[in-house]
Amino acid sequence: MGMTESYAEVPHLKGDASFNRALAKIAASTQGETRFPFGGFSALCDIHKFGLRRPILVSTTDGVGTKLELARLLGKHDTIGIDLVAMCVNDLITSGAKPIFFLDYFAAGKFDRKKTLAVLKGIAQGCREAGCALVGGETAIMPGFYANSKYDLAGFAVGLVEKSKVINGRMARAGDVLLGLASSGFHSNGFSLLRKVFTKRELSGKIGFKLLKPTRIYAAPVLEVTRKVRVKAIAHITGGGFCDNLPRVLPKGLGARIERGSWPIEPLFFEVQRRARYSNRQMFHTFNMGIGMLLVMGRLDVDAAGDFLKKFKIQSWPIGVVEKGGKILIQ
Repeated sequence: MGMTESYAEVPHLKGDASFNRALAKIAASTQGETRFPFGGFSALCDIHKFGLRRPILVSTTDGVGTKLELARLLGKHDTIGIDLVAMCVNDLITSGAKPIFFLDYFAAGKFDRKKTLAVLKGIAQGCREAGCALVGGETAIMPGFYANSKYDLAGFAVGLVEKSKVINGRMARAGDVLLGLASSGFHSNGFSLLRKVFTKRELSGKIGFKLLKPTRIYAAPVLEVTRKVRVKAIAHITGGGFCDNLPRVLPKGLGARIERGSWPIEPLFFEVQRRARYSNRQMFHTFNMGIGMLLVMGRLDVDAAGDFLKKFKIQSWPIGVVEKGGKILIQ
């Protein structure tokens, strides 16, 4: 995989040779044997080596929202980069694409070497988990725009899929099963509400560290399942929950019925519901409720898919069925 880097395009970093060497080492940890020179103005990638007959490029971009504020409050910055990669590649794989490379954008009011490297090490860890290369990025120092202790992140992922193997939901039919894959917690959505319902003291302790747990990266297990069984549609459960995300991958005229008691839900979700005074519908519209990804498949494929997921230590449950009508019902 080819790689270059475009960090250090601001005066604060240009002369920091040790920082640039550290960046090069971080990026190299996500690469294969083939590398392009580090430090140019763009990143290169030879897609011919992937051996696809009709390769389709798939791209995504995302951030981690106000979960960044929790990382700042706890002074822990080494996992938020995993969230960034996860939010991008988990979207990418819904089309059946394999992530091949990733770029990041890091902006802050003041250059903090230790904090910046911690974030970038998390990004590299996420890339290794996703099986993609960190090929480039930008570090922007913007005094007066961001408070000195604050920063923002954005990520960009690119993947490849054979045209004949694109997953687009068109083959989904009434009676197909929704296989729910366990989340690692709240992932990276709903944190504005979480910061309201918990006190600063609570967020600075056990609850805060629990909420900061990184978003699960599903790339390897989900792509393995798509190679073994016929997956008709994939939905990444992010902001909007089941209600907004599932309709994005189902054909017009189809909806789903989800059985609420068919998987275990972490008690912390119910504590949030109690404090926020949210209805069940509101909770399932705001949070993933313990399900980070939904795979749509025929009933006969569910057991085999679950067995493959166990190899990756991911729990899964058949949590509902596709139905005619276009509505998402949670019972």
